[in-house]
Amino acid sequence: MTTRFVSIRFASILKPVVFFLILMPGIVLVWQVYLAANGQSNSLGADPGKSVVQFNGDWALRSLLLTLAVTPLRQMTGWAELARIRRMLGLFAFFYATLHFIAYLALMLEFRFDDLGAEIVQRPYMLVGFLALCCLVPLALTSNQWMIRRLKQRWRRLHQWVYVIAVLQIAHVLWLTRSDYTEPLLYSAVLAVLMGYRVLKYSQRQAATRRS
Repeated sequence: MTTRFVSIRFASILKPVVFFLILMPGIVLVWQVYLAANGQSNSLGADPGKSVVQFNGDWALRSLLLTLAVTPLRQMTGWAELARIRRMLGLFAFFYATLHFIAYLALMLEFRFDDLGAEIVQRPYMLVGFLALCCLVPLALTSNQWMIRRLKQRWRRLHQWVYVIAVLQIAHVLWLTRSDYTEPLLYSAVLAVLMGYRVLKYSQRQAATRRS
């Protein structure tokens, strides 16, 4: 009884706790930008604009990988309450990806939209990143109960695009990297494990179906 009570209590605070933890990097970034704007010591380095762009891009990818990690963790632990945070994590991936794009447009291109078009056409990593953001838009817009009820089975098929988006984001990061590939390769390994788990579970379900 006590264990069940603790589990229910923890489940009730899971969503706000995760929300705060995933939002915290953004809050820290705003503080660092404030320090930089006022000429105070900060962690943004010699090129604050580039740091802001990269920071938001990193957290867009991390949030997406966390989203993909929810289902394996739920299945392995049997803790169904984890499903409550999956949609929220996906929306944070869109949130940070949008900030990444806006920061690039504002701080690197200074809202020169002609240059943006040229960048997307001429630089493959820009095209891949832009495609990932565009694919995230319909997923974010349909991440609510009303759209789930309206789309029914089509909702599930639409949200399977998250796997394509994850691959596009990894490709974007790898293409951008010039020297130290440690972090991009780590992200790639995490995605490979998460996708490998899904392929394994799918194969097991298919085998069970054939036996029955």
